[in-house]
Amino acid sequence: MKIIIAQPRLEQHVLQLETELKQYTDADVLFFPEGYLNQNVEEACRLAAEYGTMIVSGHRRLDERPKDRSIIISKAGEIVLEKAKYTPAETVEEQGWTISTLLCDELVLQGFRNENIGSVDIIMHSIGVGMFSEEQYSEWVEEARQIALQHQCIVMGTSHADGSYRDSEISIPIAYCIAPDGEVVLASRSDTRTRTILLARGSTDPTSQKSLQNRVNITIAPSV
Repeated sequence: MKIIIAQPRLEQHVLQLETELKQYTDADVLFFPEGYLNQNVEEACRLAAEYGTMIVSGHRRLDERPKDRSIIISKAGEIVLEKAKYTPAETVEEQGWTISTLLCDELVLQGFRNENIGSVDIIMHSIGVGMFSEEQYSEWVEEARQIALQHQCIVMGTSHADGSYRDSEISIPIAYCIAPDGEVVLASRSDTRTRTILLARGSTDPTSQKSLQNRVNITIAPSV
């Protein structure tokens, strides 16, 4: 599976989403931050179908509370997962992988609540704006690492390239990817280049001592 981790700027439309789709036409998944799609979900569905690429991101329903939603749009342009913030985890089976989501501070406020969904292969953590301190950056990466270890799955996250939390003068854009064994294979701060993540299942020998989730190869490459 080829996953594109993007760190777009905040915008009213989805121009950066379309740019990434045009550039990475062979991508299986485009992974964007919390709140990026907002009122443009219908357009995102159209683009997903046009380019045959799954989109994982977030949007807001301003007339509801909580207003933030995680969203997964399939390659066919259909919404296959939409989850309100601070609710228990949900999963979707896509392209041979069991995928779930986290939204921003769900990571530290409730963790990954998966009591009723069983095992998961990938948790995609869409973050709104950058971290407000180096301490927060370190805390969030470590929390994600513990979730990866506990659930024996891949955890990855991305934030917008700009914007700050409340009145903070500091905004540290973040992108990361952690393997099921807890290895931090990507931990980026203040570097907003698009990243390409290639996932390939390793040994499928049923007698292997490693779990299926551990038998995975991860390759990371920045765009140039």
